[in-house]
This record gives sequence, structure tokens and C-alpha cells, in this order.
Amino acid sequence: MRDSNSSKFQVSEFILLGFPGIHSWQHWLSLPLALLYLLALSSNTLILITINREAALHQPMYYYLGILAVVDMGLASTIMPKILAILWFNAKAISLPECFAQMYAIHCFVAMESGIFVCMAIDRYVAICRPLRYPSIITESFVVKSTVLFTLRNFLFPISVPVLAAQRHYCSRNQINHCLCSNLGVTSLSCDDRKINSINQLFLAWAVMGSDLSLIILSYAFILKSVLKLNSGEAASKALSTCTSHLILILFFYTVIIGISITHSAGMRVPLIPVLLNVLHNVIPPALNPMVYALKNKELRQGFYKVFQLDIKRN
Repeated sequence: MRDSNSSKFQVSEFILLGFPGIHSWQHWLSLPLALLYLLALSSNTLILITINREAALHQPMYYYLGILAVVDMGLASTIMPKILAILWFNAKAISLPECFAQMYAIHCFVAMESGIFVCMAIDRYVAICRPLRYPSIITESFVVKSTVLFTLRNFLFPISVPVLAAQRHYCSRNQINHCLCSNLGVTSLSCDDRKINSINQLFLAWAVMGSDLSLIILSYAFILKSVLKLNSGEAASKALSTCTSHLILILFFYTVIIGISITHSAGMRVPLIPVLLNVLHNVIPPALNPMVYALKNKELRQGFYKVFQLDIKRN
């Protein structure tokens, strides 16, 4: 009779325990995480202000960078307020609807960032391999259409993740050994079969991330082939320099995703590692992206300087 009652019981909230294995001193992580979050918000806001104010940056490449800045702020803001609430105020409880909403938002923003990287790779491919046709292909209309297309894809595809997670029955356990509502972390608490959730997660990973990464690799293969045909070493260096910042961000973004996938599938004995990777993947790229572009892109650096000088004069 007790088993029957237990199977009918549905938990009303989840408890996010935080970083596994370091609960006693995890609050010390709040300072670096809060600084990373503030850096992500401030640096991406500065990127948007600079692109908006500097006429020389009103180009497709910088429009995509501006969209990436918005996505980065959205991604960091999806998880960081709750993580800081856990670390500062011990606010570990989260309702099921809030948890499923966070799960959906994380998938949307991660997929959107991946999609923007594809757009930026195509932009660089046309600029280097088809320079004479660049103004007629990569137009403002192209930026709007590609952004709308990827937005629709990235907001529709992940709907299945929270919907399937909400269909599971959570009858006894409600403690999640994580700082956020990850799909596999939440569904592992269900009392019924979650095989469909795992299959759906795998399908989405290949359909979205796999296709995006394939397009990016293909674009850069054509770029490299085109650059190697250039007779001038200086011209080749200049062409590749426009791709450096983009490649750094792509390598970090997808390397961490692959790392998270491997650690989850391997079932690591140290659960802190996949959790830490998951959190850092959602907060480091938003903080890192603007700095990489600022350091590697001359036009953007000049734009920063002009905006800074303008603000000094106004004050």
C-alpha cells in the first residue's frame, strides 16, 4: 500500500543542491561567478553601444556580433541569478514550471549562439572566397532573414525537451545535484522510463549542434583552400586575421560542449566536473566573446576608443 501511495505522489518542487562534493564551501565560488556575470553584462552592453554609435561598424559582421552579444547576455542571465541565489541566500527550491522554463531557455540560447556562429562563418566565407559578390550577398536583408530563420529553429526545436521532461512522473526524489535544471539531471529523478528523453536529447544534439558544426567546418575548409591559393603571404595573413577571433570562440564553445557530453556519457565518479563545465560553459563565453573580439579586431578597438572619448567629453 505504501508503494502504491508513493507512486501516485508528485513532487511540487525541486531542490538544487549546488556544486556536488563541495557544498560546505561552495559559497566561495559566488565571488568569481558574480564577477564573470557582471563582466558578461557590461562588456556585451559596451559592444552593443559601440556598434550602435560607430557608423563604421554598421556592417553585417558587426550586426552578427551585436546579436551574439544579446544572446550571450540572455544565456548568462538564464542561470546566474538562480546560482547566485543558491550560493548567497541558500534559495535552493525551484518549482517544476520554473525548472522546465529554465531548461527550455538554456537550450534556446545555446542553440542560438551556435546558429550565430554559423552565420558568422558564412559571412567570412563569402568575404574571403567571393569578395566581389560580398556586398550583393551579405546584405542587411540577409542578416535579418538568417537571424529570423535561426531564431525560429532555436525556439521551436527545444520545445520537446521541457515538454517530455514535464511528462515524466517525479514521485519521490526531488534533490538535483546541480546548480541548474539540466535535462538529464532532472529526468534522472523520474520514477518512470526516461529513455525517450535521452533519445530526444541525442537527436537534438546531432540535428542542431552537429549540423551547425558541420557547416562551420565546411566554411572554414573552403576559406583555408582559398587562402592557400593566394600568392602573397601578407594577403593570406590579412585574410586569416579576420577569422582568428571567430575561430577562438568556436573552438572554446564546441570543445566544452563535447567535454560535457563525454563526462555525462562516461558517468564520471567526480560529478563536480560535468556540473562545473556546464556552469562555466554558460557564463565564460558571454564574458570572453567581447574581449576576444576587442583584442583581435582593429575596427572594434577603434570604435571602443571613439565611444570612450565621446563619453569623456560629455562628462
